Amino acid sequence: MIAARDIKQWPRPFAELKVDVVRDGLSFAALRGEWDELLDDSEAGVFNSWEWLYPWYRRIAPERELRIIEARSDGRLVGLMPLCLERRRAAGRIARRLCFLGESEVGSDYLDIVARRGFELPVAQAAAAALRQMSSDREWDLLDLVDLDSQSASVQVLREIFEAAKYRVRTSPRYVCPFETFGAGETFERFLARTRRQDNFLRRRNWLEKQPGYRLEIERRPDRMASPLSEFLRLHGLRWASDGGSQGIRGARTEGFHRDAIELLAERGQARLYTLAIGSRPLASVYAIVHRRKFIFYQSGYDPEWRGKSVGLVLLGETFRDCLAGGLAEYDFLRGEEDYKLDWVTRQRRTVGLRIFAPGSAGDWLDKQERVATAAREVIKRLLPARWVEAIRIRRRRRSVV
Repeated sequence: MIAARDIKQWPRPFAELKVDVVRDGLSFAALRGEWDELLDDSEAGVFNSWEWLYPWYRRIAPERELRIIEARSDGRLVGLMPLCLERRRAAGRIARRLCFLGESEVGSDYLDIVARRGFELPVAQAAAAALRQMSSDREWDLLDLVDLDSQSASVQVLREIFEAAKYRVRTSPRYVCPFETFGAGETFERFLARTRRQDNFLRRRNWLEKQPGYRLEIERRPDRMASPLSEFLRLHGLRWASDGGSQGIRGARTEGFHRDAIELLAERGQARLYTLAIGSRPLASVYAIVHRRKFIFYQSGYDPEWRGKSVGLVLLGETFRDCLAGGLAEYDFLRGEEDYKLDWVTRQRRTVGLRIFAPGSAGDWLDKQERVATAAREVIKRLLPARWVEAIRIRRRRRSVV
């Protein structure tokens, strides 16, 4: 165990934190109850939940080695830093890259350290002390943390501690995440009036509601998720088929992850699947998560044959209606600045990546190799005709769907 005695004092007295590193899947699985209770007493986002990260480890990256840093005070779990280790080849060398669980393939925004309210600083400091010890033991070459909220205290704490210890640290921008907040008692009608979509939404909804068999269904029950999720996956695939497939949900492995995760989230009362249908034919679907008082729009899909009737637009508007009817305080579109998002919301937050390089390790080699590859791709994009670049992008995306 690593005692957090050697880190600087925090603002109020705490019992000494005891830090350990979870390295096996059985121990990870056994943490669910404590993890849930910790998350509920933190400000961390839902993509840091056990229900999201455990299926990711099992379905997406079982070959990675677990390095979950846990901090306890008098035996009580007060903090977690959910990490894993992968090995990448860099210029003939193997680089050990330490990163967040959930970092790839499933669009996990706002990854972070999970700490009880009031314990944020000491937990981040204790995690940094553990990471430095692991670096001294040559367990990692590159600490590569992606998609943290730019306002997260973890970014500042880790940066300051590692820079003071003479590690090279680099922060880089990642994504813009559009969102909207709602005042107490705000109605859907008032909200709709200040969007760019009021007239189109009302016109299209009125037309659809007149069609025989029109219905809107919202599923929340964990034992009833399988069928609407299958329809969501079908409609999502149809929506992206002409573009080479979705970057968010690609292939059987990712679909398997979502089948596990959505049932687990539903057990916690957090998953919602919205389906707009006419008769027996589902036409549009939205996959959403509710975390505390936030509505999180995860993904959507619709039947392209009904694009002209704006079925996706109408269903999206209905999710805002349900969000406000439920008294939620925020609607978050997550990463991406697509026009359809900006037509509904006005606020933005940003995510960042944080890279910390262990001195004298292969982390620099890996970083240089990746930067050279990125620069080469940008040169190719500038030299080739735009239609060629688009054709290559679609071909690569189709190849990645396995």
